[in-house]
Amino acid sequence: MSESLPEITPSRLAIKVKAPAERSIRQIHPWVFESAINKVSGEGLAGDLAIIYDSKKNKFLALGLWDPNSPIRIKVIQFKKSANIDQVWFNEKISIAKAKRKSLLATATNSFRLIFGENDGLPGLICDVYHQVAVVKLYSAIWYPYLKFLIAPILKESKAKTIVLRLSRNLQKPGIERHELHDGAVIYGTLTNENVIFTEHGLQFSANVIKGHKTGYFLDHRHNRKRIGELAKGKSVLDVFSYAGGFTVHALAGGASNVTSLDISRQAQEMAKQNVALNDLEGTHEVLVADAFKGMQGLIEKGKRFDIVIVDPPSFAKSAADIPQAINSYQRLTKLALQLVKTKGILLSASCSSRVKAAEYFEMVEKILNKSNRKFSLIEKSEHDTDHPISFPEGAYLKSGYYRIG
Repeated sequence: MSESLPEITPSRLAIKVKAPAERSIRQIHPWVFESAINKVSGEGLAGDLAIIYDSKKNKFLALGLWDPNSPIRIKVIQFKKSANIDQVWFNEKISIAKAKRKSLLATATNSFRLIFGENDGLPGLICDVYHQVAVVKLYSAIWYPYLKFLIAPILKESKAKTIVLRLSRNLQKPGIERHELHDGAVIYGTLTNENVIFTEHGLQFSANVIKGHKTGYFLDHRHNRKRIGELAKGKSVLDVFSYAGGFTVHALAGGASNVTSLDISRQAQEMAKQNVALNDLEGTHEVLVADAFKGMQGLIEKGKRFDIVIVDPPSFAKSAADIPQAINSYQRLTKLALQLVKTKGILLSASCSSRVKAAEYFEMVEKILNKSNRKFSLIEKSEHDTDHPISFPEGAYLKSGYYRIG
């Protein structure tokens, strides 16, 4: 049964910002911080329309959504010329987003990110599609007044029959208005099973769209999973931080002789087993439920070595203060991984911490490799898959390096 959507009429706020913020907006940057605001015409509720005017000529500069619960006080959604934020506007915005995914959707894949927040002009809003189920995830309360406009274009562009709403942890905190909606609410259609089977480059996977991490699965590594499959024939593979077994399944499908999935979550390992079972795969699959650092050390002590080692940890840097500790953790993982790669084997080292920039990350990895007594060569580097386009610097977070280890 679909849950009803709130009827909220946003107010309009007139805004003046400081000169640096004006320059940033002219460069199509979607964030205006609270500290950058000089003048605002009223209090403002989440989702109110914030019209930003040029300080010299008082002409329209940009339009955004007011977020009183965030230091990023205005999320800009319309630049240079004014617009009515109505059904027509949303239809066009989501149609443009779909067009960017055309090349991916020409493959044997029916799972994709239709809306990637700021990078598709809709800050704090994600929409992932798993076959006939679209999952909308909100990271800001600014979108509650506009949920009613999202339904039709999402259904049209995704071909989904059901839409599920997921809420970020911040939106689930006590005292935050949710307009009688909740995490996991079905806001269109019906959901017969919260575990949705979808296809990724011809392989079958399951996403739990109600309880799974993020929207139920991680789609950003799709290209890297496919690449590992292309490299895996006859190889032994270690998949560290394996979660639901995305790399594991692709490796086995590519002809890996054996794959070990290492993850601290027993539930994730069960998901990995289920995803392997969904596909007709040869090769041996083993699971190791352990903390990644301890599990890798244990494998080293047992003398285990692998042709391919994949290290894809969660984000270690949630804030700027976390960066030094994150770098330290990446260094430790790289040192452990090196001891597990066979001669002439491959290390795939990945990071999804947006606060650790790609150049800094690769410099760190290669410094560890240089200090080891093993030769190495870079095979390739990769970033986001095509359904995760990047339109501003902070929108980039994923980086992966493939290294041949001598």
